[in-house]
Amino acid sequence: MLTLALVAAVVFATLPWWLPGRIVALRLLVFERVNGQEAIAVPGPQVPVERFREVYSHPAASGRSQGAVLSDLFWYWLSPGADLHQEHLEPGERYDAVAAATRGFLAVSKTEVEQLAARCARRAEATYRLRDLAMPIWAEFSYGLVFGTECPPEARDLIAGNADDVVTALKCTGLRHMDRRDRLTDYLESRLDGVRRPLPEGLTPREQALYLQGVFFNTAVVQMAEATAHIGMVLAHRPEVQAAARTGDDRFLDQVINETFRLYPLFGVAHRITRGDMPDIPEGSVLCFSYPDFHRAGFPDPDRFDASRFEHGVRDLNHIPFGIAANRPCPAWRVAPIALRAVFRELLRTWQLTSTARHTRSLPNRGPCLLTPAGTRPPAWRTRVMRLRDRWEDVWRSLVQLVLGGYMVWDARRQALCARHFGDR
Repeated sequence: MLTLALVAAVVFATLPWWLPGRIVALRLLVFERVNGQEAIAVPGPQVPVERFREVYSHPAASGRSQGAVLSDLFWYWLSPGADLHQEHLEPGERYDAVAAATRGFLAVSKTEVEQLAARCARRAEATYRLRDLAMPIWAEFSYGLVFGTECPPEARDLIAGNADDVVTALKCTGLRHMDRRDRLTDYLESRLDGVRRPLPEGLTPREQALYLQGVFFNTAVVQMAEATAHIGMVLAHRPEVQAAARTGDDRFLDQVINETFRLYPLFGVAHRITRGDMPDIPEGSVLCFSYPDFHRAGFPDPDRFDASRFEHGVRDLNHIPFGIAANRPCPAWRVAPIALRAVFRELLRTWQLTSTARHTRSLPNRGPCLLTPAGTRPPAWRTRVMRLRDRWEDVWRSLVQLVLGGYMVWDARRQALCARHFGDR
């Protein structure tokens, strides 16, 4: 009995060091295996890393939603309007119209992007979680891109609340709140007359609102907030890099951003469905492209942060933070780095970032970080409290992810939003 009690005590005491990693691995396994035997991991035994770009770029790897069980999960998390989301539309006229509209909204000059991002960053208020700091910044930024005017506080809060709800569900740390999402759809539909660029043709007003919500006020806000949190955590954990970024030129900050995206890619697994035969890959296969695995390949000591890897640019490196040009790249591939650099110029001018919290690619803790006036550091006791707090929050959060993740996978399979959409056509 004493031995069992001792074993239980050891297991409990060490939970913060082993449980969170196991949950992350389990989530990646779910993404890879939810499609059953038809899913092909890339890179993997069937497709080595040397063929990653070839397979990703192949014209037959053009399907996005129809025919993959994994699509039901993403449609569930991104609803309402996943059937209108640019990233989840099948190739065709509707995709072309939506993609053209998105390019129009993003066709802004470098100067305009920098000025808009800097204005939004200057209004940011200090918070304990970097993602919470970033959400209002990118809500205002996206509003400016879409409407060309300053974002009202009530709209900013609505957009940030919706984006937080989406990413919280994606990370399985909370359930969806559809009433919150529907309020944003209603608001956007009421503001369609104020957009600064033409909306996709052939869509109803409600569908146009859902398009805006999915592309600019779900994905854009979520991904830019995640990027901000990752870059902030990298700087907070490495005071010497932070000091160099604060005083260095844009080129060094770009290297920091690139290396952050290499170590902590915003996409974990991107899936594509083959619409024709490929070498050694039959039609109808679900290809699961692992960004983390690809970004590790070919780099010495790949787990070490080293911004100098990008001193000579990104050509010929295994580095695709925004996807591959030949197969649905992120439409913000040009705008995002410019905006992130401008935001961090403002944040570093104001604050010193310090963190002892765990930094993982999935970032379910939202990036705990202590913000003090630039050039100062918090007292040691605050960092010790942060370390202890984060470790044990990880335990509770991992258990929540296990329970809610299991429920949402089941509920997504039950609702089968994607399968029913294509089955009803």
